[in-house]
Amino acid sequence: MPSNSPTPAGGPRDAADTPHGPAGPSPRDPSAAPRAASAHPAGPVPHSAPSPERADPIDPKPSPALRDRPPAASPEPTPRGYRAVFAVREFRAVFAAHLLSLLGVVVSELALTVLVYDLTGSPLLSALTFALGFLPYLVGGTLFAGVADRYPARRVLVTCDLICAGCVAVMVLPGTPVGGLLALRCLVASVSPVFTGTRMAALTDILGEGDLYVLGRSLLRIVSQSALLIGFGVGGVVLAALSARGAITITVGTFLCSAALLRFGTRNRPARTGGDRGGALLKESLAGARIVLADRRIRALMLLFWVPALFVVAPEALAAPYADEIGLGPAALGLLMCAMPVGHIAAELYAGAVLAPHIRSRIVLPVAAVGLLPLLLYGIRPGMVLTLVALALAGVGAAYIIGLDQWFVDAVPEELRGRAMTLLTAGLMTVQGIGMALAGLAAEFLPVHRVVAGSGAIGVVCTLLLVREVSRTARATAPVDGGRTEVRDGADQHMTSG
Repeated sequence: MPSNSPTPAGGPRDAADTPHGPAGPSPRDPSAAPRAASAHPAGPVPHSAPSPERADPIDPKPSPALRDRPPAASPEPTPRGYRAVFAVREFRAVFAAHLLSLLGVVVSELALTVLVYDLTGSPLLSALTFALGFLPYLVGGTLFAGVADRYPARRVLVTCDLICAGCVAVMVLPGTPVGGLLALRCLVASVSPVFTGTRMAALTDILGEGDLYVLGRSLLRIVSQSALLIGFGVGGVVLAALSARGAITITVGTFLCSAALLRFGTRNRPARTGGDRGGALLKESLAGARIVLADRRIRALMLLFWVPALFVVAPEALAAPYADEIGLGPAALGLLMCAMPVGHIAAELYAGAVLAPHIRSRIVLPVAAVGLLPLLLYGIRPGMVLTLVALALAGVGAAYIIGLDQWFVDAVPEELRGRAMTLLTAGLMTVQGIGMALAGLAAEFLPVHRVVAGSGAIGVVCTLLLVREVSRTARATAPVDGGRTEVRDGADQHMTSG
């Protein structure tokens, strides 16, 4: 669906994922001490430990048997970083499902746009088909957010995949009219935020609330960014070999494979709000949104996700007219579209693999504050090289999100987590669509390079105001006596070494 120790504190793991499997002692088995004590219920231990001075005596003439004995095998090192995330079996299923469905969605979006254009010959309807991937996010994410907490996560995820597979299967039918294609596109887009929000909340059950969750979210984001680089290329190859309807048919298979992976590869956990319960779903969804947005800390963190995204999309939305403005060809346009995702992927990989959790926490506000500054280079109407540098640096600026993920999951109560993350996803996609539309509207009246530079300048000012608000909420929730915060605001809570 369309965004160390292996186990952090509070992170459940299947028995198969523990060092000894389902059977065998755990390194921290609390019953080990009682068992050891019961071996000698009374009296001194027969063999006391040697003194420190003679803890490891060396025999000057070891026997041949000892000389020929192979060295004892050293214990396998504990996986760390991204390797620790992939060591969790359930996450591997979630990751594979995300990869399959995301590639399928990218291919189907391209194929559906081509199909609508073939049927109507209208560039407006073709562009509207692509835009409909953004607009229904707000509706689905607001009205159906309660589903994420009201029902078991696995059931929600599998049902969403099956609904999308059914919608795409109807799109493939030759008799489906253009209006029907657009309506089905809207339905798929409305389901997407529920799926994404539920999956984000389910990751806290699979990976815990600490660093493994942050790295798991990072990996899914990297896949989403990579899809921008390879998805349209794959779609072009598929469309060269198949018809538009044939290419869309592939998406049916990817959704079904995703549903199967999630059904058989993840555990069935109970709903966060105590199981299936009565009451109006719409009322519950809207009430959850009000509670989430009424919390000053959560609202500030959510806006820190949304506001930079509103402004950073301007250069991508205007890449084609800017390439024409400075006299670049189609090949250069492709490079302009790739530069920002490449910068984002590189920064995300570096932050997740190299930086410790407390460092990632410390850089959130500084990096967010300066992340949009590279767009100001557009003000001098730069050539190809400087433009690529500016876009790549703007992508690097998104590295603050990996630390912000930890702050957000710490701030949101568990019973609201599904609704909060669904609302976060819906808002993120909506503001990107709004940002693209506003950039295009401004470019009707102003030169493209000034629109992008202005977007960067306004974005920097708005982000600085948000950074100040986030800092204030962090101080407001910190206790005077230095004890545990009421709303955890650090990435090193439940922290594992990274």
